[in-house]
Amino acid sequence: MGTDNRGPENIADILGKLFTSRGWGRKNDRLRLESAWSTAAGNELLKDTQVLGMRRGVLEIAVRNAVLLSELTQFHKRGLLTRLRTAMPGVTLTDLKFRAASW
Repeated sequence: MGTDNRGPENIADILGKLFTSRGWGRKNDRLRLESAWSTAAGNELLKDTQVLGMRRGVLEIAVRNAVLLSELTQFHKRGLLTRLRTAMPGVTLTDLKFRAASW
């Protein structure tokens, strides 16, 4: 008979495994990204943008039209990055990438 001598498992470890197995961690991460973008962008930008996701420290944002995409890239990117980093402490955010999209 094999016995496990590790003792009781830490509740944080159990919850971490549960969240991972159910995909809840990814959903929570997505909500956190969307919330941070909402805070950084404000209501005016929010209506014409949408969070696509984050990959390797780069947050990707869909933008409804080319004019706004150009404006965000050229004039607002640095300020948005600063506000996003403040809204997401502990997350490594290296860049913002804007993509033209329609929805």
